[in-house]
Amino acid sequence: MTQHPTPLSTPARTAVAGRSVRRRWGAQDLSLIAVFAALLVVAAVVPPLQIGNVLSVPLTLQTLIITLTGLLLGAGRAFAAVGLYTLLGLLGLPIFSGFRGGLAILAGPSAGYILSFPLAAALVGLLAGIVIRRNLRARALWLGIAGIAGIAGLLLNHALGIVGMMLNGKLGLTAAITADAVFIPGDLVKIALAVLLALSLHRAFPQLLRNR
Repeated sequence: MTQHPTPLSTPARTAVAGRSVRRRWGAQDLSLIAVFAALLVVAAVVPPLQIGNVLSVPLTLQTLIITLTGLLLGAGRAFAAVGLYTLLGLLGLPIFSGFRGGLAILAGPSAGYILSFPLAAALVGLLAGIVIRRNLRARALWLGIAGIAGIAGLLLNHALGIVGMMLNGKLGLTAAITADAVFIPGDLVKIALAVLLALSLHRAFPQLLRNR
């Protein structure tokens, strides 16, 4: 006797349809991607702090915005937002620190940091999304996971930055690590600020990432 599959009930069909819809980006998602790309432009326009490292790589607010983007938007949308910013800068818009832009950036000592931006945002978003989808009420858990996510993004950013300084700045590994180390204290402070901001925003807008 042939068994026919049991039709889905209306609630089940609605749930399946809901999951399908959530996988697609709508107008709100595209708006958020554009807004956070614009925030990165603003962060780059703020005069960078030259901290006197050997290759004069500037200290900017972009680490804060990249971490915040990952924590708020999740992996996919964060990668799209930061990737859009990076792509526009490489295409020639003067939206990198110091009003720079164009492919010539890839030959400079900051190339590794810039290319790491979309990857770091996606990594932060991926790790943060794990806990947000489960229990945002557990403040200690959220702060811990978000902090770990931010540090993971920081490590990726700095690792590629070191590689960029070695390739384009002709530094040895030890010299590149030393040049990079001066950024770490400031970046840790920016990550802490991003985590606290993200926690407040997720409490105000609880569905911002949970259904992604």
